[in-house]
Amino acid sequence: MAINPIYTASRRPEWDIEAMAQGLIAGDRGALSRSITLVESQRSADLSPAAALLERVAQLQKSALGRCFRLGITGNPGAGKSTLIEALGQQWVAQGHRVAVLAIDPSSTASHGSILGDKTRMESLARLPEAYIRPSPSSGTLGGIHAHSHEVLSLFEFEAAGFDRIMIETVGIGQNETSVQTVVDFTLLIALPGAGDEVQGLKRGVMEAADQIWVNKSDGDRITAAQQTKSQLAQVIGLFHREDGWTVPIQSGSAIEATSIALLLEALEKGFQWGIATGRTETRRKDQQTAIFQQQVQRGLWQLIEDDPKLLSHQKEIQEGRITPRKARLEFLRDFMAKYR
Repeated sequence: MAINPIYTASRRPEWDIEAMAQGLIAGDRGALSRSITLVESQRSADLSPAAALLERVAQLQKSALGRCFRLGITGNPGAGKSTLIEALGQQWVAQGHRVAVLAIDPSSTASHGSILGDKTRMESLARLPEAYIRPSPSSGTLGGIHAHSHEVLSLFEFEAAGFDRIMIETVGIGQNETSVQTVVDFTLLIALPGAGDEVQGLKRGVMEAADQIWVNKSDGDRITAAQQTKSQLAQVIGLFHREDGWTVPIQSGSAIEATSIALLLEALEKGFQWGIATGRTETRRKDQQTAIFQQQVQRGLWQLIEDDPKLLSHQKEIQEGRITPRKARLEFLRDFMAKYR
């Protein structure tokens, strides 16, 4: 039953792609918000307009390589990601940078909704005119980000003179959050003092994707525990061989202490400059474009077949135990390829 059965939602206006692109150039925050809404939309009717907008942006966009730093921030729930992001953002703004944050919130598997509360947790940063915070639902995508994160970050870079410090906060669901490295230049992993079991659990997960590690909430009576955690993390990092030659810095500090944040910013800047100087950032961004293409082809193929009667028939046969998933896959793909050959 509808909450208000007599309410009729207004029709969404037609997307004016050129007006949105020009609004982005002019630094119109409304145009940026509408553009992100279009790009993130899962409505089939919005796929073509979104593609047209991104194509138009690509035609007008100048390279942000060497100017813009895309930082991924990941870590388990309660690690203090939002507090740290706000502190970093405020310091970057004070240094003359423009800061954008994409905060990914988990979506409900039942209602598909999200709380999207990150903006309220970064209230001070959100009030700054040089900053922009966009909470976005994960929409069921695994890996800590959502399917259109890369495109949203591109819009951040394009808007007006462009945001030159961009942070993406992952969902925060544990050690499988490695997808963030497919959309950023550098990944910061946040850990907590005394989290020995957590360190062990992260060995084969996000630890391998981390370019820098920060033990947060290292203050008061937790300083000793933070030092122990740093030692544990150093031992774990020593197990991994990095082909790029980068030595992962491990720091500890508190997001509410200005001195700690200053040291972290200095280390992050070194990582940014290293990525540019060695060519890793340029190579990574090119690889990311290829990965995004492959992911979108996979999503497009699934959208093409998800309502196919033969697919639904095979699913029913599998549930009834009349066919194995492997055999059903082979039969369906054989028929599908014959159909579209």
